[in-house]
Amino acid sequence: MKTPDTSNYLGAQRLFILIAGLWVGSLLAVGYIVAPAIFSTMTDRQAAGMVAGSIFRLEAYVSLIVCIGLMALANLLVNRDLNQFRMIRWLLLAMLLCSIAAAFIFIPWMNALRDNALAQGMPVMLSPSATLFGRLHGASSVLFMLQSILGVFLVWRLTKR
Repeated sequence: MKTPDTSNYLGAQRLFILIAGLWVGSLLAVGYIVAPAIFSTMTDRQAAGMVAGSIFRLEAYVSLIVCIGLMALANLLVNRDLNQFRMIRWLLLAMLLCSIAAAFIFIPWMNALRDNALAQGMPVMLSPSATLFGRLHGASSVLFMLQSILGVFLVWRLTKR
């Protein structure tokens, strides 16, 4: 069996690693530096939550786009016999599912609960939906942590020789 000449696709592999590294870095920066800084700096927790929620929504959409692009590139590389990208595709699929859940389920649901509470003249944590909002927030936090761990593992796998 002929071994594939990976040097032909070195540029594509390097681009893949660069994009994945920047993307995972943005996930880590938003989740573990920016969001905590917002909450420690702003005195109004409702406003801080709205700002952080907006940033997480943007991050979820960026993740969708980047993940789909990386999956397409990973498929191209696997089709060119670079089999080390087979496992990478599974990691990307798991991360894509996390992004889909965040962008289309958790974030819109929490925003609707917050908007309904504000329409009633109260913050969401003082509304009848406070318990549900707290559970959704906890579940979305776990999902984000899972996506972050998968992202770190993705970059780790990509940089292995």
